[in-house]
Amino acid sequence: MAAAADKSRKPDPSKDKDKDKDPAAKPRRSMLATVLIAVIAAGGAGGAVWYFTQGHADAAPAKAKAAAPATPAPAQYFALDPAFVVNLSGRLDGPRYLQVEVQLMTRDPEALPALQTHAPAIRARLLMLFSQVEPEQIADRAGKEKLQAAALAEVQKLMMAETGKKTADDLLFTSFVTQ
Repeated sequence: MAAAADKSRKPDPSKDKDKDKDPAAKPRRSMLATVLIAVIAAGGAGGAVWYFTQGHADAAPAKAKAAAPATPAPAQYFALDPAFVVNLSGRLDGPRYLQVEVQLMTRDPEALPALQTHAPAIRARLLMLFSQVEPEQIADRAGKEKLQAAALAEVQKLMMAETGKKTADDLLFTSFVTQ
């Protein structure tokens, strides 16, 4: 009879509510767990990004300092005195002259004594070069710059043969007169 009584009994509504809560609670718990995992993962990723960028930020200035070019040594000048005066080769319209003052520039402090030692040979080579110039070749700026480059190449060639170094970094015309 107890079994029959159990069948005739109405089900308890509070037990049905517990059954309803359990299926609804499981999706909420899994959703909460998913959100919690996502937040932890995002925090970990953000922390990793911060950590790795901090490490590279310290290394970047060191690399930039190492890659920055060093300040060049101060320029030193050596004047080839007196001024060069040569006859220019040219047409039959009379003798033409070139007077040019030359200074050599170097950044190597050890090169200045070598330039002084070999000054007579440098003067001889430049005299030969300047005497081969025709007036039309040096009439404009481009011609003067070409002559200046040729003179520097001549000096560097001589110094390379004598000392094993170019020694002269630049050749400057500080006065340039044609007549």
